[in-house]
Amino acid sequence: MFNAVNRKRKWILRIALALAVLFSALFAAAIVFPQKFLCVDSGPVKADAIVVLGGGSHERPGRAAELFKNGDASRIIVSGAGDDEINQRILIENGIPRNVIQVEPNSRTTKENAQFTIALLRQQKIRSAILVTSWYHSRRTLDCFRHYAPEIKFYSRPSYFAFKRSEWTRLLTKRIYLEYAKLGGYWIRYGVCPF
Repeated sequence: MFNAVNRKRKWILRIALALAVLFSALFAAAIVFPQKFLCVDSGPVKADAIVVLGGGSHERPGRAAELFKNGDASRIIVSGAGDDEINQRILIENGIPRNVIQVEPNSRTTKENAQFTIALLRQQKIRSAILVTSWYHSRRTLDCFRHYAPEIKFYSRPSYFAFKRSEWTRLLTKRIYLEYAKLGGYWIRYGVCPF
């Protein structure tokens, strides 16, 4: 009896140790290679609209303009309080006609970007949209939009500002690592699964 209990304890300790090693290895890989964990790019796609989220370093509207000019979608929705006017101006400066740009000026979080923009998409009976955000923010954005509107097809075409580690600034590095905490927080608080 005593030997059976000892064997069971050793087996539990081995499993716990193996799980700890596995978790540590995954954590280390996520820190060293964040683009492999955080970036989702759907590749070349066509959709009804492009949604540009506020934030980043204003590289997002440039990416949206590139996709629009490529014919990937026929309209653009700019989402995000504070950045909406700047992003709209950048789009126009990049040759995008004002009449194809719609502004959603109220959202302050990724969750609100999704909820407020989805309301516009549903009103206009839009069935597919390309999401444009920074590469490190693309997984949470795509997961959030899909969570709140599973009936709409969403694609991710992120901008790649400062993609190489040698080009990262302290601020960008902080944003990248903070994104891991936000992924977990959105999963726990809103049920937005990052997997």
